[in-house]
Amino acid sequence: MTDTIKSAVMERLRQIKGPDLEGDIVSLGLVSDVFVSDGRVVFSITVPAERAQELEPLRQAAEKVVKEVDGVETVMVALTAERAAGGARNAAQQSAPKPAPQQPRRPAEEQAPAKPGVPGIKHIVAVASGKGGVGKSTTTANLALAMASLGKKVGVLDADIYGPSVPRLFNVSGRPEALSGRMLKPMEGYGIKVMSMGFMVEEETPMIWRGPMVISALTQMLREVAWGELDVLVVDMPPGTGDAQLTMAQQVPLAGAVIVSTPQDLALIDARKGLNMFKRVDVPVLGIVENMSYFLCPDCGGRHDIFGHGGARAEADRLKVPFLGEVPLTMKIRETSDAGTPVVVSDPEGSVAGIYKDIAAKVLDSIDRESAEPTRAAPSIVFD
Repeated sequence: MTDTIKSAVMERLRQIKGPDLEGDIVSLGLVSDVFVSDGRVVFSITVPAERAQELEPLRQAAEKVVKEVDGVETVMVALTAERAAGGARNAAQQSAPKPAPQQPRRPAEEQAPAKPGVPGIKHIVAVASGKGGVGKSTTTANLALAMASLGKKVGVLDADIYGPSVPRLFNVSGRPEALSGRMLKPMEGYGIKVMSMGFMVEEETPMIWRGPMVISALTQMLREVAWGELDVLVVDMPPGTGDAQLTMAQQVPLAGAVIVSTPQDLALIDARKGLNMFKRVDVPVLGIVENMSYFLCPDCGGRHDIFGHGGARAEADRLKVPFLGEVPLTMKIRETSDAGTPVVVSDPEGSVAGIYKDIAAKVLDSIDRESAEPTRAAPSIVFD
């Protein structure tokens, strides 16, 4: 059934003329891989970056014809700008006018326009790590819930396209409700508004997407969701320093990033990469969290430094960024996360919940200090 819908979608897209009315968008190679799952269709169309606004009707036309395909319930289409593999430009980009080579480039602060915010959201905070397996998503969930316990209106965006875990952490399932236009109503768990690709596809479905698809999905989950009025939107980033991080840094005014690491040297090396990436794109680093800092034995109550201890604190001191706190490795955190009842809501008066609340308070203080500084222009990042 999926292959049949995909074939029908591609056939309909052949009806859409290219940017200069020459050929069609499929023959010109402008359509990304088409992702189909449970009646939902997602793809992107590559166009010259400087013509994106002008070619919005092309995107709308593609969305319209695909919605007419039998078996299609919803369509997610985005315009993206990307060079073809091997560094060659695609057909649309080749036809775009090139700047004179002798023209000097203006400084980045002059080129970069202010990053547009998301209506209703005061602050957006990214929770990131240099590598997977350090407990970033668990930290995201408990940090968001801790902020809510401190009286803030909070949402969570699961930007980890390849491994979405927010639905399970918040014990939320089902499909987001479509509202007027292209907007979706976010799901809700424990009073937190949440959105994740995990609501769009089955849990076992692999997300085999290239960069433009990731950027398209992120942009739409951020800007085409009715978040309402939020004090903070916490974004669970995928591990590493790739498309998702750059998309968030370039397209939204991040209030800052929280870096999650474990104490051992190998994890800190990767955390350092993530921290430096945010600094390069002018996103404030709000601090480092040392997760799985030490193990508390449930039988004897003794403390064991399985992964070493204090590495993240030392790294924070070395890099002159705030150290937000140490979260222990306990059976309770693992059990409550797997059960979809994060420790901040299942044991709100416990010592571990207290640690998360202390970290949340420090992050909120850092946000207030950063927001008091002059607004930063969006970084200008050029790929040659």
